[in-house]
Amino acid sequence: MRIGGGIEKPYRNPEEWVKLAKDLRYSAVLSPIDCSSDHNTRREYMRAARDADLLIGEVGVWRNCLSKNDKERKANMEYAKAQLALADELGANCCVNIIGSHSDTAWDGFCAENYSKDFYAMAVDSIREIIDDVKPRHTYYTIEPMPWMAPDSPEAYLRLIRDVARDGFAVHLDFVNMINCPERYCKSTEFIKHCFELLGPFICSIHAKDVSMEQAYTTLIHETMPGNGTLDYPKILAMVDKLGPEIPVFVEHLPDYETYREAAAYVRSQAEIAGVGVLG
Repeated sequence: MRIGGGIEKPYRNPEEWVKLAKDLRYSAVLSPIDCSSDHNTRREYMRAARDADLLIGEVGVWRNCLSKNDKERKANMEYAKAQLALADELGANCCVNIIGSHSDTAWDGFCAENYSKDFYAMAVDSIREIIDDVKPRHTYYTIEPMPWMAPDSPEAYLRLIRDVARDGFAVHLDFVNMINCPERYCKSTEFIKHCFELLGPFICSIHAKDVSMEQAYTTLIHETMPGNGTLDYPKILAMVDKLGPEIPVFVEHLPDYETYREAAAYVRSQAEIAGVGVLG
């Protein structure tokens, strides 16, 4: 298993980037560049990552490829394709995005249209188009699960894999985003085990967060950093370990460099409790 996360400190070149990643004791990293980078810059960061034994686990898209604004949707689709091509060039484990939304208020917002048959068909077509245009050979396009849009369960993700029907499509697992109801919260270990059982062969990257539910009406489930919630991380990391040594586990959504250090150290300590080896 490899542990990584955000850096939240500026760097000017590959050497500074590697120094920060190593200081955080990362063995997996998010892509330090995007598709606007030139060929030489890409080669320099690839070489630096290889020489430092840093696995580039994810290239992010984070654009709404299902926007109801046609001009915006087309621009976001082209960006997703360019990011997937970058991920393929870098040899990243995956390129990740959310499926998209028809919300009028937020690019990743919830709305009734996100549950329509037409929306789902459009989502499948958009993923196929991105993969078919790029034809990745060294990476996969993936969708991060979300609480209020497909795929919001392991069953929904498995259905999406079957409906997309492309070898270049795989799973980015964010089990916390799918803990979106009290039963999944109260039975979190069982639910996460089910995620790994159903999606394990397709998983190429994982987000590590935690959850805390308030005793309040109606239902308030909060994302928090690993160790500040109720998830059983030794059991979770034992599940990760079964996927092989090159699976990256990324802590995320943290405010600063030192908090990333703390979160990564916690995950590392829980791996030690579980008897799971961590590379790097």
